[in-house]
Amino acid sequence: MPEDKVGLLEGLQTTPARRYLAATPIPEEVLWDLLDAAVRGPSGGNRQPWGWVVVRDPATKAAIAPFYVEGWEKAYGVRRDELLDPDRDPWPTSGLSASTYRAVEHLAHHIAEAPVWVVPVLPGAAQSHDKRLGASVYGAVQNLLLAARAHGIGGVLTSFHLTHEEEVKELLGLPADAATMGLVPLGYPARGRWSQPRRRPVGEVVHWERWGEQRDRP
Repeated sequence: MPEDKVGLLEGLQTTPARRYLAATPIPEEVLWDLLDAAVRGPSGGNRQPWGWVVVRDPATKAAIAPFYVEGWEKAYGVRRDELLDPDRDPWPTSGLSASTYRAVEHLAHHIAEAPVWVVPVLPGAAQSHDKRLGASVYGAVQNLLLAARAHGIGGVLTSFHLTHEEEVKELLGLPADAATMGLVPLGYPARGRWSQPRRRPVGEVVHWERWGEQRDRP
């Protein structure tokens, strides 16, 4: 195993979404390390139902990227003037801040430049309505992102491609009954820094014994 460049708790505290990604290739041996960390993630009953599709082919990325942009435009692009209004609260308590909006917009238009995409897949999940469907996938995705952090690689779990799920599945050669559980572009950060994501104070969201019972953090 490679020597981690950050400690575990530091990594947990300072792994924000990174959306400005350089096109610099990720060495194959590093990519294998990241994927190996991902599959060590939690899996209910150790069933390990997932599959992981690694996409590096520029042609495949170029074919999927327009679907991603379309999904972005439908969700947030149409709200650009509203979310970038200079009179708007720069740090809203919910929703995208102006700086985050710009980062998400940048990724939407440059996602194909990220050197690696990792697509977590669940076979047999295409028609599922189980609220717990991602329980044995998303912890593994976070493992992937934390391992990337240790190697100085950034990424984010995103899903704007889902507006064209069937076309994406065909491009990736997935079984008809499979579902993509997201898309994780990975790359060395081109700008920004490793910092604590802005979050509500932990005391506001933690309840003790019963809902509504809160206390101040010592």
